[in-house]
Amino acid sequence: MIIRPKVRGFLCVTSHPAGCAANVRAQIAHARARPLAAPPCSALVVGASASYGLASRIALAFGGGAATFGVFLDRAPTERRPATAGWYNTAAFEEEARRAGLQSACLNGDAFALETKQRTAAALARLGFPPLDCVVYSVAAPRRADPETGRVHASVLKPIGEAYRSKTLITDTGEVVPAELPPATPEEVDATVAVMGGEDWAAWMDVLAGAGVLASQCRTFAYSYVGPQLTWPIYRDGAIGRAKAHLHETAERLDGRLRDAGGGAAHVAIMKAIVTQSSAAIPVVPLYMAVLYKVMKAAGDHEGAVEQAVRLYASKVYGGAGVDADADGFIRLDDLELKPETQAAVLAAWGRISTETLAGEADVEGYRRDFLRLFGFGAPGVDYDAEVDPMAASIPGLATD
Repeated sequence: MIIRPKVRGFLCVTSHPAGCAANVRAQIAHARARPLAAPPCSALVVGASASYGLASRIALAFGGGAATFGVFLDRAPTERRPATAGWYNTAAFEEEARRAGLQSACLNGDAFALETKQRTAAALARLGFPPLDCVVYSVAAPRRADPETGRVHASVLKPIGEAYRSKTLITDTGEVVPAELPPATPEEVDATVAVMGGEDWAAWMDVLAGAGVLASQCRTFAYSYVGPQLTWPIYRDGAIGRAKAHLHETAERLDGRLRDAGGGAAHVAIMKAIVTQSSAAIPVVPLYMAVLYKVMKAAGDHEGAVEQAVRLYASKVYGGAGVDADADGFIRLDDLELKPETQAAVLAAWGRISTETLAGEADVEGYRRDFLRLFGFGAPGVDYDAEVDPMAASIPGLATD
């Protein structure tokens, strides 16, 4: 079949296997050119098929030679329907890892489920992976079933206390329109913390420790975002902010446990704003990112997921000089985004921006390109007029029992 992008709102419901593979190869080339000086031996990446999770796995494997195990939840292809992009990304990663002689395997399952955690631990032992000295938790999902009660919690993208009014971008039409978000209820805040907080991260570490697959000096990482004052009502001070605060508290608890167990550590890396399937759904944020990208590209310091992941692991963690963290213990990868001159330029453009001025104040086309690249469209060198077999991309390292 010939696969075209079909965008519905903030989702693209098709993906291109050749384009996804091309994107993965480009990220691998970036990682290989920037090797880790003191890499981990064995890494588990939970949420490994897209965005920061995929980029982290690439940085650790192809920049550091680490054995990697990826956990992801994606739909397999059928003869009439392509797989989700994460499936094709993982297939390409596993194939490239096999060619490079890297130890690699993966599991397709719900990261929130206890069964997935137990299957992962069993597969690591069965496949002879070295003890994990690196665990990356990079899960972004809209809902989570409570492992004990089965109750499904749904996260919300809302402020707390009062409604938030701003403007946002309708990406497919290029219109800048008013945006208003009602405040979250206490129940919605609690549900958002249950989905996006640190509870599941801690549960993963509990299962892995109980199964005896962690190295004594294991480091574990989770990702967060703070952002500028412009987006604080949604992020830092909103329901997501409460969830991220819980994630940060979880890191402190895990850090103490891992240090007591043998000198390990838990870290939260604060990342920059990038286009992801999750961020595309948040009102105001796509417009902010389109403005930010124009400013950062003009300054020459714009980064995508793989650039951020490689800088994190090659420069701030496994560069040979210890972990580069701030006074609060956070590893800051949002330093370029939050430069005073960058944010001053963003705020100035934000005050001028409208549908009529959009083209001159924001990199909307760059945002759209990054969005479609998430699904394998727009990759250089790919013939999108050629027929492709959606079933052709298998995952060689997929654990099935």
